[in-house]
Amino acid sequence: MSQTVSVYRYTEQETTFVRDAPTVLAYAAIGCFTFWLYAFGPALSLLREELDFSYTLLGIYSVVWAVGAALTGAGFSWVAARLSRSTLLWGSAAATIGGAALFTLGRGVPVTLVGAGVFGLAGTTLLTVIQAILSDRHGSRRDRALTEANIAAGASAVFAPLVLGLLAAGVIGWRATFALPAVVLVLLFLRYRRQPLPAPAGHRATRRGGRLPLACWLFAVLTAVSSAIEFCLVYFGPQVLLATGLSAAAASTALSSNFLGILIGRLLGARITRRPGRAVALLYASLALTGGSFVLFWLTDRPALAIAGLFLCGVGIANLYPLALALTLEAADGREDQANARSQLVLGLVAAVSPYLLGSLADRHGLTTAFALEPVLIVLCLGLLWTGLRTRSGAAHAPAARPS
Repeated sequence: MSQTVSVYRYTEQETTFVRDAPTVLAYAAIGCFTFWLYAFGPALSLLREELDFSYTLLGIYSVVWAVGAALTGAGFSWVAARLSRSTLLWGSAAATIGGAALFTLGRGVPVTLVGAGVFGLAGTTLLTVIQAILSDRHGSRRDRALTEANIAAGASAVFAPLVLGLLAAGVIGWRATFALPAVVLVLLFLRYRRQPLPAPAGHRATRRGGRLPLACWLFAVLTAVSSAIEFCLVYFGPQVLLATGLSAAAASTALSSNFLGILIGRLLGARITRRPGRAVALLYASLALTGGSFVLFWLTDRPALAIAGLFLCGVGIANLYPLALALTLEAADGREDQANARSQLVLGLVAAVSPYLLGSLADRHGLTTAFALEPVLIVLCLGLLWTGLRTRSGAAHAPAARPS
């Protein structure tokens, strides 16, 4: 290994948190991906208005995206063992641009569905390699790195639906929104294409196989289910706002209140996690806030209260994914790439089922009744967090087996 690359390998002696070039690149790239991701949900509402398809078909778009994400989860650890971080980063960025182009430039359901699938596969690969870079670089302080990275994501999430709504109401049209992250990624490539990226912290050849600990799996499912809470709000939140009397463009724009809450929540989370050991308490508090604020959003018929509920939901949701993922990687026992990939696999499966289920229930029983799925997911997250912590604690205190 060259000296240039090895300086980015995490060591236990490192005590300071440094935002070096690989970290800044990862933060910017995750912001680009998240801009696409948070534009995708409200764009589906605009696409549904254009093509006049059902709630169930709207859910199928999320299923197709999630299947692409699940394929990433199934294959990432295998690909990561054979390709460099740099090749994975820039290759997945280029493919994500292609998927976004198919989704926005295609006309009709079949082409846009294909674009959603490519976007899910390539975009999740981009996200996963970014998370791997931050985990490689920052080791046990990955909770802070992932939380800070998601501040960039939260900032993009605020602007994505605003830009989408403004362009949808103008002459240019909402599709131009998806070109903005592509331009930024091209600029990042021109600036950082020769930047050495951190090497994996473990010995990949010997650590790739074997089973992940049970606690790691529980935290991976927690990561996925907490994301499903967010996905359901992103995909169907604008439809709830329509029922309060807002137009489609206004509802898509009003979804920014949720993303503003996410940004504020992640700014607070980054401040809280400056000191280690606070992730678990923050997760419990975030789940409690999410549950209470969702009830407000769910049951009111007043636009102002619904938007306030969405905002508070965003504050609660903000740190669920990055902190649950940090727990997953921490419990991986040296198999971070495998744990990272499996968390995305479970996330893809859960993300495929939950919005599709919500859409099917909405077609049959109405959207208000269907949204009862959200409290179920929140309670499930609480159970997974508690069980995962108990399992991890039990494993840590288990006596070592005596040699025969």
